[in-house]
Amino acid sequence: MSARLHLLALGVALGLASFGSAAADTATQPALTALTMNSGGVMPAEQARVHFDHAELHFTVDAAKQRIDASATLSFTAKSATDVLLLDLDRNLPISGIELDGKPLAASRWSNPDGRLRVQLPAALAAGGKVSVTVRYGGKPHVAKHAPWDGGFVWSHTADGQPWVASAVEGEGCDLFWPCIDQPQGEPDLVDTWITVPKTLAAPGNGVLIGITDHGDQHTYHWRAKHPDTYAISINVGPFKLLKGDYASRYGNTIPLELWYLPEHAEGAQRLFGEFPRMLDFFEQQIGPYPFGDEKMGVVETPHLGMEHQTINAYGNGYPRSEYGFDWLLQHEFSHEWFGNQVTNADWDDMWLHEGFGTYMQPLYGQYLHGDMAYFAMLHTERMSLRNKYPVVSGHSQDEHEVYDAEHGPGNDIYYKGSLMLHTLRQLIGDKDFFASIRSLVYGRSDPKPGNFRPRYSSTRDYVAIVDRITGRKLDWFFDVYLRDAALPRLDEQRVGDTLKLRWVTEHGKPFPMPIEVQVGDTVHTVPMSDGSGQLQVPAGSLLVIDPRSKVLREAPYVGEYQQWMKQQRAKQQAAKK
Repeated sequence: MSARLHLLALGVALGLASFGSAAADTATQPALTALTMNSGGVMPAEQARVHFDHAELHFTVDAAKQRIDASATLSFTAKSATDVLLLDLDRNLPISGIELDGKPLAASRWSNPDGRLRVQLPAALAAGGKVSVTVRYGGKPHVAKHAPWDGGFVWSHTADGQPWVASAVEGEGCDLFWPCIDQPQGEPDLVDTWITVPKTLAAPGNGVLIGITDHGDQHTYHWRAKHPDTYAISINVGPFKLLKGDYASRYGNTIPLELWYLPEHAEGAQRLFGEFPRMLDFFEQQIGPYPFGDEKMGVVETPHLGMEHQTINAYGNGYPRSEYGFDWLLQHEFSHEWFGNQVTNADWDDMWLHEGFGTYMQPLYGQYLHGDMAYFAMLHTERMSLRNKYPVVSGHSQDEHEVYDAEHGPGNDIYYKGSLMLHTLRQLIGDKDFFASIRSLVYGRSDPKPGNFRPRYSSTRDYVAIVDRITGRKLDWFFDVYLRDAALPRLDEQRVGDTLKLRWVTEHGKPFPMPIEVQVGDTVHTVPMSDGSGQLQVPAGSLLVIDPRSKVLREAPYVGEYQQWMKQQRAKQQAAKK
């Protein structure tokens, strides 16, 4: 899913800037309704009654006027009887007409006063029945002020003045530019997208390119994608050049590689394209088959920093390599092809399944490339970023903004606390069971191969059950403390003569039988802590190190002290600027 807060933290630190310059005046655009602003939450009963079979989306993009003219034909199968179709579409995109199964529908049969498009069926649809609705609409889609941290279109231009357009709508959702079911579980089985642009421009999209049709001074790109996340459907327009190649997977299939880039950035694009095979090898070796190998691994250069658009990841990082020798942004966004696009959270409350796993893939990649030093260095950076103010998982259905809210929700902790918790889980259950649990989460099976799995939904509860099944242990206590408590567990230490007494303390007194290693002199002992406490003989004057291999995520006073010092330094810097 989104790297928005994660990108903000790293992007600001690195002084990153986009190549493009935005041209839109966002101050004059109409406000979004609360329904359109929010994504997710409890799915309305009317939407839960149908299965989304197919979306056929047609867009004509007019960059000069910053508008789109569009039609969407959406096909559904009723899971239970229904007399209404309930869709989401920004009311600021006026609807010119609606057809039902190819026949015009009277305007009195539909309404969209607040961004929730209600289409009344002429007769009730029985379970198993099928219906198709076509919505014709257009206008100026909502413009993002600072994509990808807020959602909408980016109307920009290249250095030589050519149009450069991108959509990024994760936070607010798909309804910013097409009629959809704006829920994590609103994915269509199949999406065909037609994007019409001037012949001087290209329109890379999700999935497989079916063809390009010429008509006058314009042409239309037709793309087809299977099971895409709704927010991951994107529009990209620009004077792109294309790098293409093939990757021979360890699973026997061949994966097409595509990078759409601006001509003036050819050198950086070539370097980034050269990283594709190495990243693919890491993920396929560590996790399993690339989920969309029969479509492509695709990247498009965008006038915003980045977003995980399925098979066409948005990239605007400027082509640097980090101190670890790879492009951190591409690696993070690419991880979402597994954690977000292949396995999708059942609810936004489970967003750590996208962001926590996606973030942990970066230290793992550092370890794959350079060994333990890079791995622990990245984890240490993450550790310094934890807030621990709100639980990572609330236990109830949430909107997207509630989860990413840095002031009233977990915010960046879904990234970093999720990642650090996974490091601790790996140490607790061992590599074999840990990576087996990830494969089961991602693919729903232990033996994934191209063609024997399909995208799936999962929840926090599902992953806990997977870990319990694979390990043969009951580890709900582990996830309960790390995900459902805000505070980290604290290890109280007490010396009584030569005896070291240890006791875990959790925020709400929950059990936490986490074993802990203790180094005494040259020997490392494991204290079981089966009832949350334990003790060890430590002769006076002996070297004593608690958790010498940094296996367990726990409260550490030095971290809080450092964070407070950094806060003071930032305040001094801001005061000096005034």
